Amino acid sequence: MSTSFARTPEQEERLRLIGQAADKMKKGAHDTDLENGFSHHHIELLREIGYPGWTVPREYGGAGISLYEFLLYQERLAQGDPAIALGMGWHLSVVFELGVKRPWSEAALERVFRSALEGGLTNRANSEKATGSPSRGGRYQTTAKRAENGGYVLNGRKTFTTLSPALDTAIVGVTLEEEGIHADFLIPMSAPGVSVDPTWNVMGMRGTGSHDLVLDNVELPEEALVFRSTQKSGPSINPYLLHVPACYLGIALAARAEALAFAADYQPNTLDRPILYAPNIGQHLSAIDLELSAARHYFYSVAARYEESDGNPDYWLAELGAVKVFAVQTALSVVDKALRITGAHGLRQDHPLQRLYRDVRFGLSNPPMEDSVMRLLHQRAIQESERTRE
Repeated sequence: MSTSFARTPEQEERLRLIGQAADKMKKGAHDTDLENGFSHHHIELLREIGYPGWTVPREYGGAGISLYEFLLYQERLAQGDPAIALGMGWHLSVVFELGVKRPWSEAALERVFRSALEGGLTNRANSEKATGSPSRGGRYQTTAKRAENGGYVLNGRKTFTTLSPALDTAIVGVTLEEEGIHADFLIPMSAPGVSVDPTWNVMGMRGTGSHDLVLDNVELPEEALVFRSTQKSGPSINPYLLHVPACYLGIALAARAEALAFAADYQPNTLDRPILYAPNIGQHLSAIDLELSAARHYFYSVAARYEESDGNPDYWLAELGAVKVFAVQTALSVVDKALRITGAHGLRQDHPLQRLYRDVRFGLSNPPMEDSVMRLLHQRAIQESERTRE
C-alpha cells in the first residue's frame, strides 16, 4: 500500500534508509529460512546506517526517535526480513525502555547505550522451558548465588533468546538464591561459562536465532547486578512492545505485495488478461486493503495518542494489548487471502508467500498473549458497566 504514515521530512528520510536496507534483505531472508541460519549480513546493513542506536537517548549521542517513529521503521523493515525485524525490535525496545524509565545505575545504562551506538546488540533473556512466558508470573529456575569474592555465580538455561548469534550483551532474569527474589544481570556474551545452544528449529521465524542461552558457573562482579525486584508492583505498561504488531503488519504488507504482483502477471489461457481483473480476485484484494487500512490506522493512531497521554495503566494496558491482538489477527487474515490469490503457486518452496505464511503464525506466540488481552478488555467492560450503575 502506498499510504505512508511518516509525519515529517526527517521521518521520511529515515524511512527511506530503512526501506533501502529492507529491500536488499528479501532474498537473504529466503535463503536463511531454507538453511535455518542467521543473517549476519543483514545486521551489518543495519549497523551501516546506525540503526541499533536510533532509540538511544539524544543526551547519549543517539537519535532519540519517538515511539511512533520506531514503529514506522519496524513495519518497513519487516517487509524485507521479518525475522531480523522482530529481533531488532527486541533490541531497540529494550534500549528504548531503559532510556525512558532509567531503572539502573548510570554506569550500567551508559554501558548499554554506548554499545548500541557502536552497533552492539542487547536483548533480555527471561523465558525458560519450565516457566514459559515470564508474563505469567513463573519463578526463574536460573539462579544467582553469592560468591566468596563478593560477586555472583549464575547457573541456568534460557529459551527463546532472540538474536543470540549476534548479541553482545544479555539482560538475564534470575532468582537470587539467598533472597528468593527476581533480579536482572547484565552479562557479556563473551563471559566464561556463557554459551549458545543452537536449539532453534521451528517452522517459522527461523532467522531470529532464538536459541537457548546457557549459563554454566558464570562468575560476575557485583556491578553486573543491575536490578532487583524488592517489592511487588502494580500493573505496568510497556508501549515499546508495539514493535511486535509492527512486525506482523509488515509481514501482511509484504504478503499483499506478493499477491498483487502475482495477480498482475499471471494469466491462464482461459482468460484474455491477468487474473488481477477477475472479480473473485478483486474481492480478495479489496478485503486485504480494507483490513490493512483499518489495522494500520488503529495502530498508528494509538501510538500517537499514547505519546500524548499520561500513560495511565488502567486504560492503556488493555488498549495497547488490543492493538497487538487486532494487528496479528489482521495479518493472519491478510496472508491467508494472499495465498488464496496465488493458489498453489504461493506454496512453492521458492515462493516468499509460503515463508510469510509460516512467519506470521508466530504473532500468536509473542506477547502480550491474546487470552490475557481479552481478559483485560472484559474487565474494562465490567468496570464501565459498574460505573454506569452507580
